[in-house]
Amino acid sequence: MKKILLIEDDLILRENTSELLELANYEVINAPNGKIGVEVAKVALPDIIVCDIMMPELDGYGVLQALHTNESTHHIPFIFLSAKTERKDVRKGMDLGADDYITKPFNEDELISAIESRLAKAAILKDLREKKEEKKVVIEEKESIRNLNDLKNYFDDNGEIFHFAKNQIIYQEGNNSNYIYLIISGLIKCHKLDEQGKQLTTALYKEDDLFGYTSFTQNLSYQESATAIKDSELVGLSKKALTNVLNKNHQVTLELIELLTEDLAVVKNQLLQMAYSSVSKKTANTILKFVEKLNSKPEEQIRISRNDLASVAGIATETLIRTLSNFKKQNIIEIEGRNIRILDLEKLKDIY
Repeated sequence: MKKILLIEDDLILRENTSELLELANYEVINAPNGKIGVEVAKVALPDIIVCDIMMPELDGYGVLQALHTNESTHHIPFIFLSAKTERKDVRKGMDLGADDYITKPFNEDELISAIESRLAKAAILKDLREKKEEKKVVIEEKESIRNLNDLKNYFDDNGEIFHFAKNQIIYQEGNNSNYIYLIISGLIKCHKLDEQGKQLTTALYKEDDLFGYTSFTQNLSYQESATAIKDSELVGLSKKALTNVLNKNHQVTLELIELLTEDLAVVKNQLLQMAYSSVSKKTANTILKFVEKLNSKPEEQIRISRNDLASVAGIATETLIRTLSNFKKQNIIEIEGRNIRILDLEKLKDIY
């Protein structure tokens, strides 16, 4: 049974909402204000948090900021539930990192739909993280740097910490390549401009990824630009220091070459996907993932926001909406508001 933390200072609304969620088979923990809510979240570690904004002690914005800066709670999906309906209030909540913003008064279906959507998205992202961890080679701890994990520890111990705000440029194409970076937290986009001035995303790097390497033997400039997609913490190691490490640890050099080779393979695959309707494949794959995570039968409707679909698929929301419209025209899916129902499962699987 999934656990929900409900932070709401209005006693009647809190009790009514809690009862509604319990009837939907959720375990509900209540907190009467933001300050208590933060402490409860750190101890209980709920699967999702539903929080009011206007509260005594600590408002909802403060709750979200406090939880996002805590390592044990920053990954928990967060939904604002508020009577503040102005566009600027909604935008402020989403800019702070909320997963959804539901205005009062709300209906039962709207709240349950938002919760199911965010839980499914969190489950998919967790699976991706676990698969990535499974690929790492597990070895005994040794004093020397024998593999990439040891190299990353070396970054942590000897590198320089950098903080970049959302949309801040880390380096630009043509800059001197002084640092190689390890991502402690956040999300980084590398990109180039084509001859027509259109931006092409060449890679996305997440927590625990290395990026920024060009050449370790020549003084080459960065071959692409890098920008923080969200607030990020990086640790940078100078190219000179890394070269010294690689000269003394040949096994790490081989693993780093393998990493570079994998990056090239990813870029090649990306170009192939771009040439052969990759957006349709990504969209179809993501719909099927949400069906699986929501434990839904294909012929049943799933309730999922366009932003969540686009986020997991890794494409722009506008592009996703156009792709969904094409699926609808082909009678592959049916769309009604947030609801999507698969009409032709085999066609969808063929696209995937």
